[in-house]
Amino acid sequence: MILDAETLEHGASLEADLCIIGAGAAGISLALQFLNGPARVILVEAGQRIPDAASQALYAGEVADPALHSPPDTYRQRQFGGSTTLWGGRCMPLDPIDFRARSWMPNSGWPIGPETLAPWYPPANKLCEAGEYDYDARTAMPGGMKPMIAGFTPADFSAEGIERFSLPTNFGARYGHRLEASPHVKVLMGTSCTGIECSADGTTVQTLRLRTLSGRDATIAATRVVLATGGLEVPRLLLAARGPGHENGLGNAHDLVGRYYMCHIAGTSGRLRLNLPRGAVQHGYEVAWDGTYIRRRLSLTPEAQERLGVGNAVMRLHFPRIPDPSHGSSVLSGLYLMRWLLPYEYRKRLAGTEGEGVGPTLRHLRNMVSDPFSAMDFAWTMLRKRKLSARKFPSIIVRPPGNVFSLDFHGEQEPNPDSRVTLANSQDALGMPRLRVDWRWAAGDLRTAEATYGLLATELAKWGKGSLDFDPKEIAHDMLRDGAYGGHHIGTARMSASPTTGVVDADCRVHGMHNLWVASAAVFPTSSQANPTLTIVALALRMAAQLKRDMGQPSQATKPEAVVQG
Repeated sequence: MILDAETLEHGASLEADLCIIGAGAAGISLALQFLNGPARVILVEAGQRIPDAASQALYAGEVADPALHSPPDTYRQRQFGGSTTLWGGRCMPLDPIDFRARSWMPNSGWPIGPETLAPWYPPANKLCEAGEYDYDARTAMPGGMKPMIAGFTPADFSAEGIERFSLPTNFGARYGHRLEASPHVKVLMGTSCTGIECSADGTTVQTLRLRTLSGRDATIAATRVVLATGGLEVPRLLLAARGPGHENGLGNAHDLVGRYYMCHIAGTSGRLRLNLPRGAVQHGYEVAWDGTYIRRRLSLTPEAQERLGVGNAVMRLHFPRIPDPSHGSSVLSGLYLMRWLLPYEYRKRLAGTEGEGVGPTLRHLRNMVSDPFSAMDFAWTMLRKRKLSARKFPSIIVRPPGNVFSLDFHGEQEPNPDSRVTLANSQDALGMPRLRVDWRWAAGDLRTAEATYGLLATELAKWGKGSLDFDPKEIAHDMLRDGAYGGHHIGTARMSASPTTGVVDADCRVHGMHNLWVASAAVFPTSSQANPTLTIVALALRMAAQLKRDMGQPSQATKPEAVVQG
């Protein structure tokens, strides 16, 4: 059942066997596994079914360096469905090397291995609606996918790994009806968790305090509590929960909550020239038998990562930078000139001084006039395949003239304890301290990007049918131009075998707490090259099975309830 918290009596006291704070990808995936009871589950969501400005304002906060990080109320949504209401849908599992403690990657290593998550990735893939769980280009399509660059088989890169795309699925809209129909799961909308109160010894959560924007209060006494509020809000709740036994916040005895904040190092740079026929280069998407969009990318091999002492990284063929009118594309110029019509998350990526001023603007206009039919065809295709389609075309794909591409880089960031989020001195409308974000990059992050570009340039030169030109200074500029990458908020409550090195244990239970868990990318010890959503859902499904065992309920590792119910 789904209830508006405003319908509760002021001061209402509720009880639950399990309370989940946050109805995004993790919280909804977790709650779906308890639809048939017998456990009493309460899922608390601060927002509503549709965007609400007053609720979203509760995410506002401070940023140490605005040039490096977007305001905290962007790239995440305080709404039923959480950030799945605005994500791009890109899915892929972590790589085996991501779980390893690597001597060349500071503070790396997970207390679990890839085999631990292996049973949970296929059902997570299904919940994300990313098609069949097959991330190998050789088997994802009958006869295999088309080669990215025909004849190019570099020793230090693989082009066999792929990424799949969700609809993208809004978990609130897609699965809300299942939650609404369940007598065992109660969803409380429009109320925020403003306090976590513990036992005298500080080891057991006893009461959760809730408050609506109108000032209506309620409490929940829950046997088990899961924080599923995302990589920024998790540390905010933990740090704000101060009391006997946890004077510095829950799970923060070693000052680790909020530290090791990672996103990804990402950007578009370089000029890749390929001396091949047009049909020998596949830079766009293919469509699987079930309609899922899939795409190859170049992945740096584990052996190359170790030899070079760098992080995990992938590259995709990309069109030239949109703001620079020298690309000569009417489509790209049209996108740049109409960028103000796009949402903030996409508009920010089109920023660039090379497109500003009267001269560049006139050149963009000339590009559009020179080839108006391509721009019109592109607009119609995007309207038909993205705006009007249930499974949306994932991104802009424009064939650059002359087989000259840039490379879209997405790389792992070093876990850095000085990159962190803390509580600000200001408060939100509910009296909760706001966040202060101090995201930092390390020299190793840029080294990963520069080494990957350099290695690919060497491989292309050996091959003889292509070349990659890049400037290391340009690489550094392009990777940091937008600062922290989008909505990937990772590592702020990291998983570890010991409380001296992390916040939660291998089961995502807060160290030193009997009944408090975290379901979020906050628990990732390293960021990998991969977008985090698929792994967030897989961890949530694993957690649901563990909680069921703890409650004495049966659990099927490969058949979560939300999947077998259709």
